Amino acid sequence: MTLPLHTDLTAAQQQAAGLPKAAPVAMAGQVHHDELDALNHVNNVVYFVWFERLRIAFIERYGIGIIGDPNSPRIVIRSGEVRYHAEMVRGEVYITTCTCTAFRTTSMTLHQDIWSGGTLRASFTCIMVLLEQDGHTRKSIPTEIKNKLIRDGATRPE
Repeated sequence: MTLPLHTDLTAAQQQAAGLPKAAPVAMAGQVHHDELDALNHVNNVVYFVWFERLRIAFIERYGIGIIGDPNSPRIVIRSGEVRYHAEMVRGEVYITTCTCTAFRTTSMTLHQDIWSGGTLRASFTCIMVLLEQDGHTRKSIPTEIKNKLIRDGATRPE
């Protein structure tokens, strides 16, 4: 199966590529030579670039904001944890996924995975916070966005 690169993947495409469960936002890419380190596998920092690229797509698709728009909320990562499961090498096609697992009034927990050949290669879980343009005041997640997140499986802690 040939995956379209840098394009939204449907649930069917994700499952055909060997993902155990389709994510609301997923995109494929391919490892390039400039993403390798001295050991000839993907440099750890590159995974963060891939995660961020898809997180931006997630933010825009859910209507949370538009990166660079002065009227959009400022969005920051408060904390995060990455796990590397298996190395990746030049030429591999991979899929990055993003799912909101939970949210509160002004923050949400995102879980992201990178898959290649049906194998989990890296995971990143983070707490993303919405702020007003002043960069200090927290901004509430609008109700319509909360409804979309719930529809796609997120929970709201009591």
